[in-house]
Amino acid sequence: MEFELWEPLYLSILRDMGFSREEDEHAAHLLSRMLDQSKTADVSVLRKLIAGKSVVVCGNAPGLGAGIDHMDISGYVIIAADGATASLVDRDIIPDIIVTDLDGDIEKEIIANKKGSIIVVHAHGDNMDKLERYVPLLNDIIGSTQSTPLKNVYNFGGFSDGDRCVFLAKEFGASDIKLLGFDFEDKNVTSVKKKKLKWAKKLIGDIL
Repeated sequence: MEFELWEPLYLSILRDMGFSREEDEHAAHLLSRMLDQSKTADVSVLRKLIAGKSVVVCGNAPGLGAGIDHMDISGYVIIAADGATASLVDRDIIPDIIVTDLDGDIEKEIIANKKGSIIVVHAHGDNMDKLERYVPLLNDIIGSTQSTPLKNVYNFGGFSDGDRCVFLAKEFGASDIKLLGFDFEDKNVTSVKKKKLKWAKKLIGDIL
């Protein structure tokens, strides 16, 4: 995703959500500094994992468990959106890639990371405390931001964990992308989450 194409959408999201670009960029610089001292993965590993492959993106909606149990996902590259990791790990499934802003079940994400999951850690204005706490516990990290990319913190497009997974799969050449555990009309969420789901539905709809 070229940032010039993403930026107008990003600015619209900021206006709608009331978030701060300055705080997002502050978080991205924090993550960038931390990654200079951490064990990072090269983005080329994402292309090797994804290019030409069928991908399943797992969101964290309540239907995820049933979706996993009724689908043979063994032939797919599995990308987990943050909290979806716990449902996968509980079924002895280690995702190939985890996309997270670190507000899910971090213990399960650390377990998956130790067992081989590449972890795409996202920096935004509301998670700087989590970056400082959890990044030192992780390996094979690729940094991401929803704002201006840096030398080691990338912007692949997308806003919330689920749609960022889809943008990631698209960016690195997935042959097809299936969604599990997505419910864009979930009524049992906060008003902020409803706005995020609205944006996720739009963003995913634009690229799939």
